Amino acid sequence: MASTQEIRRRIRSVRNVAQITRAVQLVASSKMRRAQERVVGSRPYAEQLSKLLSRVAAQADDLNDLPLMQRRAIKRVAIVLITPDRGLAGALNSNLNRRAALLAQELRREYDNPNLAITFVAVGRKGRDFLTRSRQNLLAEFTLLGDQPKLQDVRAIARTVTDAYINGEIDRALLVYPKYVSTVMQTPTVTQLLPAEPPAAAETEGAAPQYIFEPDAQHIFAELLPRYVETQIYQPLLETVASFYSAQMLAMKNATDSANDLLSDLTLTYNKVRQSAITTQILEVVSGANALQ
Repeated sequence: MASTQEIRRRIRSVRNVAQITRAVQLVASSKMRRAQERVVGSRPYAEQLSKLLSRVAAQADDLNDLPLMQRRAIKRVAIVLITPDRGLAGALNSNLNRRAALLAQELRREYDNPNLAITFVAVGRKGRDFLTRSRQNLLAEFTLLGDQPKLQDVRAIARTVTDAYINGEIDRALLVYPKYVSTVMQTPTVTQLLPAEPPAAAETEGAAPQYIFEPDAQHIFAELLPRYVETQIYQPLLETVASFYSAQMLAMKNATDSANDLLSDLTLTYNKVRQSAITTQILEVVSGANALQ
């Protein structure tokens, strides 16, 4: 059995770990609330933009002629993998990386081409590190975007993907990100980024509003489409931040609870060992006294 000194050393170590995980849990909890508010606040904008685009598309002609909507034979695919920059978030990062790797296999089976050229755009350090370790082809990487992604960062990501699509370097672009569902659930989600698809017909109550387009619906749709693509990237970035802090808060809470349970077990073991040592010393003293008599 371990000595009391060794057990005391383990107790100090576990107590220090519990203090650290508790501090990280409190910080994540505070940032999680603000991240959740940003996600909830941005969703109505994304929904209204989708509805507007749907109504304009219904009255526009020859949308397939737009560069971002042209379809062609699939020979090269890009996967935009959005992950957090940091760890200590449970299985969130590994689930996202695993989903991206599985998506690459699914695409090769879908097009019946084991040699399908797949390139990645890494948004976040954890995804970048995974793709580098697995020796995947990286088109670009974007890291350290912070808790509030800036418009220029979103436009840089969108421009990288759209330029590659327009120039014929890729024929399809997909997005992998953690969709924030609740504090305890973040789902790895796959959406199509390019070729852009007009949103489904918007559901409205009563008669749909009538618009007068100037110059025409097609030109307006062409102007709105890049903003729509940027929104499809911006919203997942916010979802990723909320998912990260939610997962980190939960992971650190579980770690703190486990450390406290281990601390209780070690304290009980320490008391037993100490009591056994005291009992042994008393017996030795009594035995010595009896021997002297």
